Amino acid sequence: MQDRPAYGNTGGAPRRDPRPIAITIGDACGIGPEIVLAACTDRSLSMPLRVVGDAALLAREAARLGLPMPAQVDSIVELPADLRVGRVDPRAGDAAWRFIVHAAELALRGEVRAIVTAPIAKEAMHAAGHRFPGHTELLAELAGGVEVRMMLASPELRTVLVSIHLSLREALDQVTRDNVLQTIVITHTALQRAGIDRPRIAVAGVNPHAGEGGMFGREEIEVIAPAIAAAREREIEASGPFPPDTVFMRARGLQDFDVVIAMYHDQGLIPVKYLGIDDGVNVTLGLPFVRTSPDHGTAFDLAGRVGPDGRGLASARSLVAAIRQADALSATAWRPD
Repeated sequence: MQDRPAYGNTGGAPRRDPRPIAITIGDACGIGPEIVLAACTDRSLSMPLRVVGDAALLAREAARLGLPMPAQVDSIVELPADLRVGRVDPRAGDAAWRFIVHAAELALRGEVRAIVTAPIAKEAMHAAGHRFPGHTELLAELAGGVEVRMMLASPELRTVLVSIHLSLREALDQVTRDNVLQTIVITHTALQRAGIDRPRIAVAGVNPHAGEGGMFGREEIEVIAPAIAAAREREIEASGPFPPDTVFMRARGLQDFDVVIAMYHDQGLIPVKYLGIDDGVNVTLGLPFVRTSPDHGTAFDLAGRVGPDGRGLASARSLVAAIRQADALSATAWRPD
């Protein structure tokens, strides 16, 4: 998404929000701690950052990589020193859950203006007893059970998902008129708040060739098209349903559309990730605060590994992009009371 004035800026000259952005370190057995440390030293980031994690673990990682400690760290738990990187560990999963909860509480209290979350291992969090499919669903519950949607955004393409972390069989059951309409409305509102006055929203079909007039399925006729019509009655610039195998090409580079609504997880995320995983940013739409994250996982295979120069092999590029996006979406929302 473009770096434009963001959520909640109403009237008067905007002032830059002085509050920090919170960054959780994610699963301690993955690359989260090291990419957070690397991001905090990125000279292109001038905004204040508040890291949420384990100060002792970060100090060990900083010493190993020859990096400075972040200026502000909320040390929520002290993880055992015998944690092994690259492994699923319930202790790391429980800590990752606690980091997210703390960051969300900071945002809900207004102490930070946005949160950026480093990757978690869902298996580790589940093993610790926290049964959430992922960050998005946990944050939605912490925010009071709000309706949220996942958007993956890169410089070339934006996609928003009707359903998120479900099996394909379950995801198809979520393709209902109300769910599709709500996704369109949430997307329209979020993009307007990000500075796009009339977002051009393309809606993908779910069947090959968008059903080919009912030959390959009737979801487009009976579900998706009525949802689009209802959105247009609200003066939302939504169109479709379009064949899923071509609509993303039309939206690439923001040529014909500002965003594509995808019917399920892989339909929407594969195109964005194919264009460049390091440039993609996950944005949660519908929360009462800004939340972004990199579009990659814990990368257990890279965690703890260094190159000949002594630097970590894991790239912080996507995390830096997520911090920049969080800054762009929250920088001018500040209204002192």
